[in-house]
Amino acid sequence: MTRRLLVWRRLGLRTRLTLLYGGLFFVAGSVLLWFTHLLTARALNQRFVVAVDKVGDGGRPTPAVSGAALPADSLPGGALGADVIARRVRTDVEQGAADVLNDVLRSSLIVMILVGVVAVVLGYLVADRALRPLDRVTETAQRLSESTLHERIALRGPQDEVKRLADTFDAMLDRLHRVFDAQRRFIANASHELRTPLAVNRTVLEVSLEEPAASEDLKALARALLGATARYERLIDGLLMLAQSEQEITTRRPVDLRQVVRTAMEQIGPHPRRGKVTVHEDLSPAVAHGDPLFLERCLVNLLENAVKYNVRDGEVWVRLREDDAGACLTVENTGPPVPPYEVGDLFEPFRRHGGDRIRSARGAGLGLSIVRAIAVAHGGTADARARPEGGLTVTVRLPR
Repeated sequence: MTRRLLVWRRLGLRTRLTLLYGGLFFVAGSVLLWFTHLLTARALNQRFVVAVDKVGDGGRPTPAVSGAALPADSLPGGALGADVIARRVRTDVEQGAADVLNDVLRSSLIVMILVGVVAVVLGYLVADRALRPLDRVTETAQRLSESTLHERIALRGPQDEVKRLADTFDAMLDRLHRVFDAQRRFIANASHELRTPLAVNRTVLEVSLEEPAASEDLKALARALLGATARYERLIDGLLMLAQSEQEITTRRPVDLRQVVRTAMEQIGPHPRRGKVTVHEDLSPAVAHGDPLFLERCLVNLLENAVKYNVRDGEVWVRLREDDAGACLTVENTGPPVPPYEVGDLFEPFRRHGGDRIRSARGAGLGLSIVRAIAVAHGGTADARARPEGGLTVTVRLPR
């Protein structure tokens, strides 16, 4: 029973409605055929068989049997011959009635099957027409994105259940459109309002460092504040990049990922506290459709993460492949051991190796969060696994 329910639920709604219509028709047709068979058998029994029985009782045969009334004594052999003839007539009438019933039943079954096939086809057409507005709602929902939230279903017709569903969906799109507009305005305003005072503070501190009359204590304080300002700028840039990368990608064009990887590697240098890090390349031609700047930022964050959280004189392996599913980029690095149960938390904002919350200048803890956000915005995925020898293996997959 459970398996049957699972099979039934896997069928589409259109198919289920068609089977339901066809099943109801065959059930109703079977009941009607059964009652018709009973009524026909009863009518034949009353009109023919019962009339023949009267002959055996010395009565006159009805016109339905013989067509004329004949006295029993006029039949050959007297009353005995009349009984024999009556039994033969009764047997012939019963056999004829049974043949008629079988013919009627056989013909009715054939007609019911033919009409049932027509009913199933008509049921499919009716179900298709009834579900067509729902298909329109589904197509609109699949086509919508942040850049096309202005589109509406605008379904016309009677105020039935489907029309109310479409109107509710349009109202939800109105609310989403307003929310996304407010979010875009907030990102634009935050980008200006947060960066401007930090830029002013950095300029003042740099000027104070160049002031000849400034004491060493003042210069030390300025350098400390300048480092804090730089960290805040990186944090704000990371937050804004994370917010922007989670939005819908509006620029999509073919991007040579091998060239993007090499451009990103030019921007990465060895971490001063980790010494020289050796990078191994294994890059095959691969193309992805998306925003080149976002993809470059994704790769820069991956490489920065691999270099920053490495060991002294460590190694980084960068592999790029393309298959039927799309492009696959893998960045593997040596480094301190990472517990497997903490790997998933590394993609959360303000998390880094070891699972600690960010509290120092080592980074804002947004690198892998931005990587996953950019990959998801391009329709791909970003996953990581801990290496048994220490370090991480991060894989980014981008569809064709």
